[in-house]
Amino acid sequence: MTRIKLDVSKSLEKNAETYFERSKKAKKKLEGAEEALKRSLKKLGNEKRKEEKQQKKEKKESKRKKKWYEKFHWFYSSEDFLCIGGRDATTNEIIIKKHTEKEDIVFHTDISGSPFFVIKTKGKKPTKKTLNEAAQATASYSSAWKAGAAAAEVFFVSPEQVTKKAGHGEFVPKGAFMIYGKKNTLNAELKLAVGLKNNQIIAGPIDSIRSHTDNFLIIIQGNEKTSDTAKKIRKKLKGGNLDDIIRMLPAGGCRIK
Repeated sequence: MTRIKLDVSKSLEKNAETYFERSKKAKKKLEGAEEALKRSLKKLGNEKRKEEKQQKKEKKESKRKKKWYEKFHWFYSSEDFLCIGGRDATTNEIIIKKHTEKEDIVFHTDISGSPFFVIKTKGKKPTKKTLNEAAQATASYSSAWKAGAAAAEVFFVSPEQVTKKAGHGEFVPKGAFMIYGKKNTLNAELKLAVGLKNNQIIAGPIDSIRSHTDNFLIIIQGNEKTSDTAKKIRKKLKGGNLDDIIRMLPAGGCRIK
């Protein structure tokens, strides 16, 4: 049973009018709540469809047969030279021992934890543009990034100058090599770019990525978690596999410029 309180100081008509006004207000609130619910459900549906679409894209990307060099850091220079770099001691070893030919160019720094990068020349001679791009990648993927350095000195040599042969009493650890002879040095700024080309994530020096796609972001040092930055990159680029983005970012924190 519903109880109705009446104001005895008012007539029956006035009490009825009061309850009528209250019912109209309650009806408007209900209608407003229903509209808000509809908007929320529509937004939720749109977000769900977006997520499903993204998952389909990532599933398609994961089925793509990857190239041999995608297990390393890699990029194509603005002059279309393939450049590959180590992710750790093991991949440094593999790159130098298995994927470096006599006409290639090897890049490294004297910083502990630096990758070896190699320009695959295929008998052609890269210009200073490609050399600078390889140097920038070498510096950016080195521990100088985590240390917060703005730039780092990088050197490049021919493969014949790189060896595991150490001097008497010296030890060459895994991922490291001895360098003999003259070194050519370059000063490289620590910056990278991440782009999307045919729904595939590509990353590397800014000029190289700019030359291969208009859809890219510049990455600089920062304190964000790598996974958080990767999610922002995927959202801004509107595509790409999240794991691939994470793999292509330098260790030590970064952010979108």
